[in-house]
Amino acid sequence: MCGRLNVVSDPLCQLVTEQLGFKFDTPTNHDLRPTQMVAAITTPINHNGLQQLNTQWGIQPQWAKRIIINAQAESVATKPTFKRSFKEFRCVVPCSGWYEWQQEEGQPRKTKYLFAEAHNQPLYMAGIYFPHLEHQAQLVTLTTAPTEQCAQYHHRMPLLIRPSEVEFWLNSEADALAPLLQTPADIELVISA
Repeated sequence: MCGRLNVVSDPLCQLVTEQLGFKFDTPTNHDLRPTQMVAAITTPINHNGLQQLNTQWGIQPQWAKRIIINAQAESVATKPTFKRSFKEFRCVVPCSGWYEWQQEEGQPRKTKYLFAEAHNQPLYMAGIYFPHLEHQAQLVTLTTAPTEQCAQYHHRMPLLIRPSEVEFWLNSEADALAPLLQTPADIELVISA
């Protein structure tokens, strides 16, 4: 689920800059895939303001046979692989949308659906990152149960954070975040094939 992102730099960069009050910049990538670079937003060590963090999407722990790109919001605070990053290294990934595929009756190929904000506003996907001294930081995005609108396409969806709650997501203690671990129903989406 949510294995591809849509990033359209204009107007995404301008809107994120205006909404969050700092300069955000990322190139357009209509098909951003795991292992590629993704621009995230986090807080500096001193928790003063926001900063951009360019990361690689996905991790591959020693025990994993393949790359991990998502973590479930319901268990991210307790799973050994994720709990430290959830406590200390949260981020959001601004994007123009994400894709899901669905097999349609009578069609030989799956149909690709784009999920975007209904008023062309940025979507802020919740994530956690894994800093590395010797190479690029890596991140995973968080998923949650789908809203009623999204449930017919997939049994999970990205955990979306309202723009007004981004700083709370980034700066709060992990145990205060329970109210944000479900995508708000008031984030309006448009779904198109």
